[in-house]
Amino acid sequence: MQRITITLDDELLREVDALGYSNRSEALRDLARAGLRERAGQGPAEGHCAAVLAYVYDHHRRDLPDRLTGTFHDHHDLSVATMHVHLDHDTCMELAVLKGDAARVRRFAEAVSAERGVRHGRLLVIAPEGGPDGEASPHG
Repeated sequence: MQRITITLDDELLREVDALGYSNRSEALRDLARAGLRERAGQGPAEGHCAAVLAYVYDHHRRDLPDRLTGTFHDHHDLSVATMHVHLDHDTCMELAVLKGDAARVRRFAEAVSAERGVRHGRLLVIAPEGGPDGEASPHG
């Protein structure tokens, strides 16, 4: 077993503690396992895909909106459309429709979700183009 050090903001740590575990390490191990299981069952790992990335962030966080915009411009070939929603005075949610190579889409989504100030990120990979079995689409 390896020992690692992580940094959690106070609010997130309160949520982890509220899970009722007597040991924070076991709580984080269970959460990591659940996240890995969820990711493993989510869409194709390779090939062409369509996806939706939903993420919530603090728009007052220093330079974060500019960094996110830059990241999207750097990956303009993956980004189809984005919807921006103001949740409250400090918090925004964006829904980005993505399309392209599944591995690149996942790396891009992970980079966006890992930005400091992004509080939540979730990627939903819909299906490879042409349908879940990979057959060519009848619509050309």
